Amino acid sequence: MSRSGAPTRAARVHAELRADILAGRLTPGARLPFAELSARYGMSMGVIREALTRLTAEGLVESEPQYGFRVTPVSVEDLRHLTEARLAIETLVLRQAFAQGGVAWESSVLAAHHRLERTPQMTGDDPARLADEWVAAHNAYHLALLSGCPNPRLLAMAASLRDSAELYRRWSVPLGREHRDIAGEHHALLDAVLAQDADAAAALLAAHIQHTTDVLLERSAAEIDAAGL
Repeated sequence: MSRSGAPTRAARVHAELRADILAGRLTPGARLPFAELSARYGMSMGVIREALTRLTAEGLVESEPQYGFRVTPVSVEDLRHLTEARLAIETLVLRQAFAQGGVAWESSVLAAHHRLERTPQMTGDDPARLADEWVAAHNAYHLALLSGCPNPRLLAMAASLRDSAELYRRWSVPLGREHRDIAGEHHALLDAVLAQDADAAAALLAAHIQHTTDVLLERSAAEIDAAGL
């Protein structure tokens, strides 16, 4: 394996592993043995280890002494705690963005929403899976909403909580598509920003976050607990 080729192979395996986790092909709590992954992705164990280490840093995989790696497990209790933390932190950060962001912040939110609105949400070959481009645009929009906050520690906390919610967020979309207007929720947030209505925006963001949790608790909480996740 050449030095020039290693980063390319590691990046590809990282992307494939990440996609398999987020799509549920590698389920929460599942063990990730090196030999099986090496055969599955056709890469050396060293490349697999590098990819798993990156995914551990992203919170999608965790390492256990003497047991190796596994997909990060999820639970109803964790979802509720995570939602509580996000509601407290993200609405606080959003209110500070209103107070400090100014026109430059409003413009960034408008631009991020335009990109999100023009990006297809689901993949063409798998209508139950979010498109990677939409996920990136969605994340950029929510980060733009919070970016007007001048406190870097609060911003880092909000970003970390959003990253932790990624698995839940991905699962909630196909479950709730029939009863949810996600695009409308995003547009309502934009309207509140442009109207400089911090109270409305905070309430809309809280409802947006809570809705994701409610969809999962209503439709899949039993499955999560039954699987012992």
